[in-house]
Amino acid sequence: MAERQQGSGSILKFAPFQSAVDEGFWHRLSSLKLNKLGIDDSPIPITGFYAPCSHSQVSNHLTLLAESLPDESSDQSAVTATSQGNRNRCSVPGILYNTNTVESFRSLDKRSLLEEEAKKIWEDIHTGKAMEDSSVLSRFLLISFADLKKWSFHYWFAFPALLLDPLATLVDLRPAVKWFSLAEAESISAACNAWRNSSATADIPFFLISVDANSHATIKHLKDWETCQGNGDKILFGFYDPCHLPNNPGWPLRNFLALICSRWDLKSVQFLCYRENRGFADLGSSLVGEALIAVAQGWKDLQCVPNAVGWELNKGKNVPRCISLAKSMDPTRLAISAADLNLKLMRWRALPSLNLNILSELKCLLLGAGTLGCQVARMLMAWGVRKITLLDNGKVAMSNPLRQSLYTLDDCLNGGEFKATAAVRSLQRIFPAVEAEGVVMAIPMPGHPVSIQEEPGVVDDCKRLHDLIDSNDVVFLLTDTRESRWLPSLLCANFNKITVTAALGFDSFLVMRHGAGPLSSDHDLKNEATNALSADLGNLDLSTANRTLDQQCTVTRPGLAPIASALAVELLVGILHHPRGIFAEGEVSSSNTTGSSELPLGILPHQIRGSLSQFSQMTLVGHSSNSCTACCSIVVSEYRKRGMEFVLQAINHPTFLEDLTGLTELMKSASSFNLDWDVESEADDDDDDCVEI
Repeated sequence: MAERQQGSGSILKFAPFQSAVDEGFWHRLSSLKLNKLGIDDSPIPITGFYAPCSHSQVSNHLTLLAESLPDESSDQSAVTATSQGNRNRCSVPGILYNTNTVESFRSLDKRSLLEEEAKKIWEDIHTGKAMEDSSVLSRFLLISFADLKKWSFHYWFAFPALLLDPLATLVDLRPAVKWFSLAEAESISAACNAWRNSSATADIPFFLISVDANSHATIKHLKDWETCQGNGDKILFGFYDPCHLPNNPGWPLRNFLALICSRWDLKSVQFLCYRENRGFADLGSSLVGEALIAVAQGWKDLQCVPNAVGWELNKGKNVPRCISLAKSMDPTRLAISAADLNLKLMRWRALPSLNLNILSELKCLLLGAGTLGCQVARMLMAWGVRKITLLDNGKVAMSNPLRQSLYTLDDCLNGGEFKATAAVRSLQRIFPAVEAEGVVMAIPMPGHPVSIQEEPGVVDDCKRLHDLIDSNDVVFLLTDTRESRWLPSLLCANFNKITVTAALGFDSFLVMRHGAGPLSSDHDLKNEATNALSADLGNLDLSTANRTLDQQCTVTRPGLAPIASALAVELLVGILHHPRGIFAEGEVSSSNTTGSSELPLGILPHQIRGSLSQFSQMTLVGHSSNSCTACCSIVVSEYRKRGMEFVLQAINHPTFLEDLTGLTELMKSASSFNLDWDVESEADDDDDDCVEI
């Protein structure tokens, strides 16, 4: 081990546990009280959870969840079953005393209750149970009173800790990287990661670290102590430290030291406060210390139970806590709390940079409420998006509910309800907090002429679509034809909106993000890109060729839409968290690179094309075209100059856009060459972009 300096010696101080109780725990306790316990106030075994510190915001927490309590159908005398090998949930046994009155709560003999739990820990140490199941060293106690009339809960936690007499003296404490040699540090990190990643040991919070003369480290169970003696290896006592403080170990070390000096009679103990960063051993934040222990001879006697401390302070005072759930008893608030919890756990455990505020405030416009639209809407809600507008002019048909997840048979009756309306109602049933709006409207399309009498209505629709795209942050193009995507693509390019397209074939799909508009304020910035993966990204082929009925309808494998929809939403989240946002370059995955490894969500592709027939997926980059009928600078400029007059001309004259962008001349030039075109390839390309009605 690296050379270390001895400190002057001071009392070893520990950072106390802090209780963190999820609302679901109190709701399950209420249900248990109402439906099963009645006035029975017998103690209830419960389970708490903690893990090595990986983020300062969740430091030192012992957490109770709904699953910490037994189910109403289970025997309350049995400790709640917990999943084994969960690296983020090291389970700890606890006991709950829930009283029937606030007077009973206040009159509980807290000293006796604490001593009783401390005695259990002491017995577990002497009988050897703590060697087999070290989680018992962190036993805890909870007393509570549930006022179900006011939906308020009075509660008080205790985390019993056996008092060393005299107190342990700290000789040295420093970051682990400054304690070990480089070789030792690398070996210990690898050993700890292997220990944490094994389902057999991931949730075992106390362990031994053996380092041999060759700087090779091995993690062992506490029960293997005897086998570590006499071989010359250096032994450290490791534990999962929930604390993030640089100068104090966490609370679990207290009873660990009690076990060490009681069973092995050691006077000097070197310990590792194991901490993590994004799920991996972090020896920069982990601490290694040395403590001197000198205890009375009575510590060898099972009958001489040491004194204990451990009642949790409330804002520095020795008083209980109280929480009111009167407001959160509203189902909408419960749904929000449950949905937010999953996203917060993602941020705390794996994605610290995840910006939940961006997602919750984002306004998304979904053009199309069919198979793709339904799935995209649900995926957006799962990511925390709360503001969703769906636009569609179709009605729910009998064939829809099986494939389109927001509809039921009732929506098909009496000729069918408008999809936009039925989808919004379904979203609100699934998640009442969603701010959803349905717009029943057809999208004007080029090559579909309208009469003079129809023009005012079409102009109104164009203006309404213009306003919708302007007022939203993101637009998903999920409609059934290329023609219906032309005007939205033009408007998105005009406003420089984040735009995501999803399209389905029979067994293939395409998901892509559109590039920035050609006249956007940062256009000069994106023109500076000189590498092959330019940010000047294109969009889908929007040619207006006529299609047969089988090409326009959804003839697709059922599993395709959920896959494409999920990828479309994941692509959006990636754009929002990329430093360059809509101007981000298109990345491709390969066996040689993982893309932007510094980005928490991974690479940000331009196009994702997949095939179910091959069970394959690939990422591609396509650059924008100066002849694009929707997003090239000529088209956008003409729209800005002429507005609705330009749109009507595109609608009423089938070749207008091709003539304007030069595609007509290009096609004439191409036809002058005597080439043998592969008709089958052209059809395959058409299939790739075939989307549902």
